[in-house]
Amino acid sequence: MRVSFSLVSIAVAAIVGCTAAQGLSSLPSWKLSALACAPLLFLLWRVDHAGVRLLATGALFVVWAALHGSLAMEARWPASRNGDDIVVTGRIVALPRRAGADTAFLFDPDAVADAAMPRGRMRITWYRTAVAPAPCERWRLTLRLRRPHGGLNPGPADAERGALQRRVVATGYVRTARTNERLSTPTCVDGWRARMAKAIDARLGEHDARILKALAVGDTRGLDAADWDTARATGVSHLMAISGFHVGVAAGGGVALARLLYAVFPWLALTLPRQVAQAVLGLGVAGIYGMLAGLGLPTVRSLLMIAVVVFAIVARRRANGMSLLAFALLAVLVVDPLSVLSAGFWLSFAGVGFLMLCVAPRSDGWRGWLGELLRAQAAMSIVLLPLCLWFFGSASLIGFFANLVAAPLVSFVVVPLVLLGCATLGFPTVSHLFLAPAAWLLERLWLVLEAMSQWPLASLGVAEGALAMTALATLGAAWLFVPRGVPLRGYGFLLLLPLFLPARDEPRPGAFRAWVLDVGQGLAVLVRTQSHTLVYDAGPAYAGRRDAGSGIVLPAITALGIGPVDRLVVSHGDSDHAGGAAPVARRYPRAVRLSGEPRRLPFTSSPCAVDASWSWDGVAFRFIEVPVAPGGQTKPNDRSCVLAVEGKGGRLLLTGDIGNRAERRIAVDDLASSLPTVTTMAHHGSRHSSDPSWLAVVRPTMAIASAGWRNRFGHPHPSIVDRHARFATDVYVTARSGAIRIDFPALGPPTVAREWRRPADRYWRE
Repeated sequence: MRVSFSLVSIAVAAIVGCTAAQGLSSLPSWKLSALACAPLLFLLWRVDHAGVRLLATGALFVVWAALHGSLAMEARWPASRNGDDIVVTGRIVALPRRAGADTAFLFDPDAVADAAMPRGRMRITWYRTAVAPAPCERWRLTLRLRRPHGGLNPGPADAERGALQRRVVATGYVRTARTNERLSTPTCVDGWRARMAKAIDARLGEHDARILKALAVGDTRGLDAADWDTARATGVSHLMAISGFHVGVAAGGGVALARLLYAVFPWLALTLPRQVAQAVLGLGVAGIYGMLAGLGLPTVRSLLMIAVVVFAIVARRRANGMSLLAFALLAVLVVDPLSVLSAGFWLSFAGVGFLMLCVAPRSDGWRGWLGELLRAQAAMSIVLLPLCLWFFGSASLIGFFANLVAAPLVSFVVVPLVLLGCATLGFPTVSHLFLAPAAWLLERLWLVLEAMSQWPLASLGVAEGALAMTALATLGAAWLFVPRGVPLRGYGFLLLLPLFLPARDEPRPGAFRAWVLDVGQGLAVLVRTQSHTLVYDAGPAYAGRRDAGSGIVLPAITALGIGPVDRLVVSHGDSDHAGGAAPVARRYPRAVRLSGEPRRLPFTSSPCAVDASWSWDGVAFRFIEVPVAPGGQTKPNDRSCVLAVEGKGGRLLLTGDIGNRAERRIAVDDLASSLPTVTTMAHHGSRHSSDPSWLAVVRPTMAIASAGWRNRFGHPHPSIVDRHARFATDVYVTARSGAIRIDFPALGPPTVAREWRRPADRYWRE
């Protein structure tokens, strides 16, 4: 027990150290961090005091994580070379994602001693291409690169943190050039994964095979937003891909295969003891399955734990569960201390750790085991709830019930069938005998889960809270499941209350708040009065079946605690404004839907009529008429709904994409106001908008340009920024500020309450 306690203590010190380093706003140079490792290692070697050694361990991992962070940031594409074109030779890694005519993939450049070349993986998009890049292929491509940069909004998502954790040093796209050439197609694991996924599609069809491919080879490309919504609402996301437990099932299959071999060929025991053969073959099968999964963190954790068990069996030693988990955690942090930036790291290790602490094996028959299994499922559902809320902004309340059916069915029936089906893909008839029933079971299970996801209160979303609140809630949830005999177990619920009942700070009557979200080259605005919420535009659709509605707008609404949405206004039908609207409409079906171009939307909506004004909590909402162009030929941008939101202390003008001609056609009386005015820059600050006559009437005190970072249109145009400056207008750009919150109090002028990118409080944000 002493060894276990010591190893667990070291693992705890390591995780605290690595996590502490991620809270820094800047890092020392990698050389300084490397030098700092030496005295700490000397302390660990020479000092015997347990407390000092644990402190030294924690400090060593702070320095170790800072060293890796510094090296990763130094490897990023230089900001001074953003937009440069460069010819790069490398290979495609992982599985490319195809969306329409566009393909997104990871590109790993060849290692060359040239400082001008990228020094790590790049996330590349090839727009409008008939070419289908495949895993393992080596290409010579002309790329336009830039430093990793992503929108920063309310909610847990942080694209730059994700790029750091995955060691992505640049993003960019393929330029049209004669030098673009496929050089070779070598063999690699990702190529096997792609071929197996294609073979499964051929056997079952793409739609029926989408979930089965995720379980077989970790291919989630066929899953759409509705699939993920169902999985999150029912708490079965961990079953949508190869989880650590599934790797354990694969290892069990290897053990069973070894037993079969020894039963058929008993003389093998004279060569190698059966227990050793079982352990080694189990590890081999699990390793192959893990490689097909793409070696995610849960998979690596399971493989490390299985490897330690195999070593213990071969060396005839004993190893308990907590020692295995602590060893796996230390191994992961030594190899990659930045893995603490991943939600998968915390959910994987915390889930297994709490399970070991809270659930004890029973020897009083099947009833006792069944009771412990139910207790284990309850523990996982409740203990991980605060962590899910912290990392994803929402969590399932019916996960316990959904997993009672889904977990055993998938893990003990579907996964073995999938493994056997994949092992026999070379024999189509035999493979179909395994894959067809697996797909049939998954399809029936999915119908049940989709129905469950529609239950009232199926999922919970809470406003984003402090780290301390999440830590207390996690401790309280775990305390509920400590072994019997520990006093005050039931009081763990008290530590959960601050997370589920956060303090509310709603605007007063006549006041409102607005958030201009950072959606890239597009627009999405949230408006909140005391008891109502409006969404104006929902941002663009992106490559790879992604969109700002599901990825930014909905998480922001949850994080801010301002749901449900009462009205959804889509200014017009262009993709950069309407691309994310469908997920918002689907999530809030009771919201009134209005648009300047209803026929271009994928759902039913009504026109933005000028007489369709309304009032919420002392705040007036009215559409401003944009007269039709002479001859009736109005451009789509000029059909945008222009919405004025007027409180007691200020006015917000939401202008969509109208151009300067439309601005000049609007009646002066509709625009003039004595209230201090904040406006979104029409058409993202295009030089064909923000007419001087418009600005002279509106007189905005503040203008916000929702524009993508280094966008190819040059928005907001410098001349338009200068024009606003001549009218004494403060200009904010989402690409520089991140999401922007503006408060419109009942008494006093509008003020910017927060810019999500300022100050830069994490070292990976620049």
